[in-house]
Amino acid sequence: MRSEHERGLTKSIDWKIIVPFFLLVFFGWLNIYATVHGAEPDSIFDPAFRSGKQLIWIFCSLGLGAMVILLVSPKIWEVIATPSYLLVLFLLFLVIFVGRDIKGSNSWFSLGPISFQPAEISKITTALMLATLMSRQNFRIDRMRDLGIVGAVLLLPMLAILCEHETGSMLVYVGYLFTLYREGLSGWWIFALGSAILLFILVLTTPVYVPLALLFAGILTCFLVARRNWARSIRQKVALRRGLLALAAIGTAYIFSVGFVFNNILQEHQQKRIEVLLGLTEDPSGVGYNVNQSMIAIGSGGLLGKGYLGGTQTTYGFVPEQSTDFIFCTVGEEWGFLGCLAVIALYAFLIYRIVVDADDCREAFTRIYGYGVASCLFMHLFINVGMTVGLMPVIGIPLPLFSYGGSSLLTFTLMISIFLALYRQEKKYF
Repeated sequence: MRSEHERGLTKSIDWKIIVPFFLLVFFGWLNIYATVHGAEPDSIFDPAFRSGKQLIWIFCSLGLGAMVILLVSPKIWEVIATPSYLLVLFLLFLVIFVGRDIKGSNSWFSLGPISFQPAEISKITTALMLATLMSRQNFRIDRMRDLGIVGAVLLLPMLAILCEHETGSMLVYVGYLFTLYREGLSGWWIFALGSAILLFILVLTTPVYVPLALLFAGILTCFLVARRNWARSIRQKVALRRGLLALAAIGTAYIFSVGFVFNNILQEHQQKRIEVLLGLTEDPSGVGYNVNQSMIAIGSGGLLGKGYLGGTQTTYGFVPEQSTDFIFCTVGEEWGFLGCLAVIALYAFLIYRIVVDADDCREAFTRIYGYGVASCLFMHLFINVGMTVGLMPVIGIPLPLFSYGGSSLLTFTLMISIFLALYRQEKKYF
């Protein structure tokens, strides 16, 4: 018998997440057609072209999402979190050796006509694993043992993805720091990450003594502030000195390792893209071509755009990868500045609603997983739009729910559907 407190589907599910989700998927599909219509497909539904193929992926994704929300017990996600994480981690390392090489990236398994990327699925399994670990009663993120376990959960797939030469997917994992911060991680870790990025840029753009001087000036400032406001006892002063000496050693080693990483780990095209972004070299007809054409397309759209299917840069294929990594420039050219704002606003509202719902949950597992989904969406949006307008290096990462590609669409649909199912389970009886 139905409980008097049980609520129906319309009241237990957040339609403020579903509506922007549908709008982004639909608008993305329209823009995918805009990138291929110059090849004269019979219609937007033609399965021989990307718009038709994407429509098939949309129906598959929606069917999967509906099944997850309505038919699959939400409790199962916590049960399978650990085995699914370990399975996908194994696939991440396996694909390095047996995967299909696509544009220098060994990150794809090919099963006949179907290809899939374990790095996409790993975003879901990592978020579930973090939620499982951090929702345990005895978990404390300020305890080094627990923080080390969480760090390993994040670093292992990042290492595998780096070995696959999928730098973009690896950077998405940085977003999970926001999830950890929400659960009590010290803001100093966020500051340390920002400092590492700044030092990386300085090492590449200035003589080595500049980042070294900045590092030691920062350490000296920390020493003076902590000595005055925190280190009162002899024990605290000794701990402070040891900590700062360790920081100095780690920072110095990091600065001198940047050159090795840049020259020996990053691929040549990645090196050139970073050099172009930092203004170290100019290559408008080479690695800088994509960004230059993308910025031309966005700038030519003006305030209101040239109208749907009216973009010349898009129609005549001047922008490479315009239906995948650079689809945002199609929005800028055909829908203008206001269209770009509308798309970003939809993403912002979607992320905002996920965060609001996550904070509204009583179950720590649902809250932490929700923050993981929001963090992943934010990083994809930030990196993709950033590289489209020349603020980030071109690292090949899709615009979620928008770019052409079945793996990405399925992954984000499943991520959001799992959260909706978990959220619905809580709201169903309250």
